[in-house]
Amino acid sequence: MAAFKKVLLKNMDKRGYTGLLKEYEKAGGYQAIRTVLGKMKPDDLIDVVKRSGLRGRGGAGFPTGVKWGFIPKDHPGPKYLCCNADESEPGTFKDRQLMERDPHQMIEGIILASYAVGAKTSYIYIRGEFILGAKILNRALAEAYKAGYLGTNILGSGTDLDVYVHRGAGAYICGEETALLESLEGKRGKPRSKPPFPAIFGLYGKPTVINNVETLANIPHIVNRGPEWFMSIGSPPKSPGTRVFSLSGHISRPGNYEVPMGITMREMLEDYGGGMRDGKKLKAIIPGGASAAFLTPEHLDVKLDFEGIAEAGSMLGSGAITFMNEDTCMVWAAERLLEFFHHESCGKCTPCREGSMWLLQIMHRMEAGQGRHEDLDLLLRLCGNIAGQTVCAFGDAEVAPITSTLKHFRHEYEAHIQEGCCPFRGKPSELVGTGTSHQH
Repeated sequence: MAAFKKVLLKNMDKRGYTGLLKEYEKAGGYQAIRTVLGKMKPDDLIDVVKRSGLRGRGGAGFPTGVKWGFIPKDHPGPKYLCCNADESEPGTFKDRQLMERDPHQMIEGIILASYAVGAKTSYIYIRGEFILGAKILNRALAEAYKAGYLGTNILGSGTDLDVYVHRGAGAYICGEETALLESLEGKRGKPRSKPPFPAIFGLYGKPTVINNVETLANIPHIVNRGPEWFMSIGSPPKSPGTRVFSLSGHISRPGNYEVPMGITMREMLEDYGGGMRDGKKLKAIIPGGASAAFLTPEHLDVKLDFEGIAEAGSMLGSGAITFMNEDTCMVWAAERLLEFFHHESCGKCTPCREGSMWLLQIMHRMEAGQGRHEDLDLLLRLCGNIAGQTVCAFGDAEVAPITSTLKHFRHEYEAHIQEGCCPFRGKPSELVGTGTSHQH
């Protein structure tokens, strides 16, 4: 494909770039807040972001400017902005790079977003395991305070903002925005019933916007270069801009790659991922993190944008693409993902809490060669009783690996039953009934 100029990862390609404030400023950083603070009305900034077409990069893909516009303008009390940096989706590691390698880019985005919605206090809720990232962010915030980009009367504009880093405790469910808010308030991280939505009743019961790291990192560039520039990239009008994809699996060059939205899966695999490793054939693709349904090599020419992946029967999600080769057992792959989801269920909703346990027992039995033909229909019935029946989208996520592998690779489930073992490995008899999956 044609050469493409990176946006979010551009500074990181510079030799010796450390992400310190002086280097970010030298690269044009903190010019956007000089353009906006005290000189542009908050509603005008919201309009700019709306016209850019920027959609959330955390998973749901909701239009960012529209989300900001839901915050009531006449609310007399405090409003909050929360940066969702709880990157816990398996296979996803792009937000981590954005925070650790160029933290001020995201911080400038937080300042702009807070100004737009009228928030004077913002929180960065970061995954607990990101110890280095938390240290780097705190260092960057200290630099920003010292330079006058945070605190009282920022750059003499009359705008005040304080930003705090809050480390989570390793709970996957806290990536869901209302569970994140519960955790920030010191409660157990469990999703809230909606409505009311966070824009009306969010952190401490006040209007709150929650945006992903990558989403916020785009804001300074949209301000500096204009919404028309952003809309000209990618797959407008519904999926404009760039996207940072995390590539992993059986490929030659795993890593983070920033590309225009709308390139095909084939281009991503061959031009960026370097193709499949060791001459093996591609067998399956997870296009948007563990929560996304599996796709097959037949989908290689599907566009990597919100609409293209949805039409193919999956979702773009967190932008984590995992490529699996011909030696991968799809029953085992679904079982491993279900083990993760069962472990991470918060337990609030009965269909999710109990259903994931029943699904996992059947999958353990299936992979161990003790499955029955009636188990296939039973799996689908259980999945149907979970999807759409939970407070948050966790229930839909945990059944996606099973429903999609049954759709595309049902013959592998049948082979496990007919042969009385995993055709790819044999029968792990010592693990039957232990609740522990073998390593593939």
